[in-house]
Amino acid sequence: MRADWAQKDFYAVLGVKKDASTDEIKKAYRRLARANHPDTHPGDTAKHDTFKKVAEAYDVVGDPAKRAKYDEMRRLYASGGYPGGGAGGFGGGGFGGQQGGVNLEDLLRDGGGAGGFGDMFGDLFGGGGGGRRRTARPRPTKGSDVETSATISFTDAMDGVTVSLRLSSETACTTCGGSGGKPGTRPHICTTCEGAGFVVASMGGSFSVNETCPACGGRQLVYDDPCPACRGTGRGTSARTIQARIPAGVKDGQRIRVRGKGAPGENGGPPGDLFVAVKVSPHRVFGRKDDNLTIDVPVSFDELALGAEVRIPTLGGSPVTLRLPAGTPNGRTFRVRGKGAKKADGSYGDLLATVEVQVPAVLDAATRAAIEAYRDATASKPLRANLFEQAGA
Repeated sequence: MRADWAQKDFYAVLGVKKDASTDEIKKAYRRLARANHPDTHPGDTAKHDTFKKVAEAYDVVGDPAKRAKYDEMRRLYASGGYPGGGAGGFGGGGFGGQQGGVNLEDLLRDGGGAGGFGDMFGDLFGGGGGGRRRTARPRPTKGSDVETSATISFTDAMDGVTVSLRLSSETACTTCGGSGGKPGTRPHICTTCEGAGFVVASMGGSFSVNETCPACGGRQLVYDDPCPACRGTGRGTSARTIQARIPAGVKDGQRIRVRGKGAPGENGGPPGDLFVAVKVSPHRVFGRKDDNLTIDVPVSFDELALGAEVRIPTLGGSPVTLRLPAGTPNGRTFRVRGKGAKKADGSYGDLLATVEVQVPAVLDAATRAAIEAYRDATASKPLRANLFEQAGA
């Protein structure tokens, strides 16, 4: 809500009545925007100015919330709702008059004295108390988000870990406190955006959008003498070390959001967030598939053929025993419930154990004799008897 809105009849700018519906206001705006758009009238400064006024009017009365506040502001002015005021709001001098020694800008900016007109608008629209100089107040701005990375072990990824992170991020300039002005100097309202912090930009056709003011960067205030340290940007760089908690069950490549640990905000705004890209180092024994852990279990041919009980490790827990039925095929995967990674809901995935036959590279005499005896015993049952028949089918 801006002070100068009380002096402007946005309904008259759009050519509609005060009680016009939202659709009527929208239609009027589109008609006037097309008729005065800079793209279709290059070089016509009069139409350009009209377009800006139309866009500003629609930005206010085209928004139900802003329109309600605007109407209340106008009502207070019209009713002379200030000490010494009369019909028309300024001792009969109208909104823009200075009759009776009363000036609109003085009332709004200086507060009009304790209990004056400035106090009423301060209470109504969130301004400060009376008796203080009224200038546009920079809006609180949330700090920017910061990204970094952290490499942790496979075990820490399963259990969760707290890591120390050294961060460098933008922050308010320590010399000027983020204002961008030379210490000891006073700012004034930006003349480009008139203290709004934004300007109306054409998007082509009959549409326009509000963009951050290029002159003040959205601060609403400007300094004639910029800060020598940050050259008027209001920004500096800070280095700090923080502790960030990586939750149990984090996956390789996952981004963890740590709220409020990003760059500090401006003008009382909240800090940004920190995003940590997690790199998980591989484990020598275990792997991971979604929320399950995996392990390859070396076994011998006889253990699969005859059946066996095989002990295998778990990550951070006691070993478990796999019971292999006789005739277990090579590559079969067994599932051990609850021995996997921790899930977001607090439960655990499973451990997937895959048996793999190990073929000895070197055979002693007794082992070779036993294998040759097995080959002789199974010679009448060739494994590939049906392979060629099926291939030729």
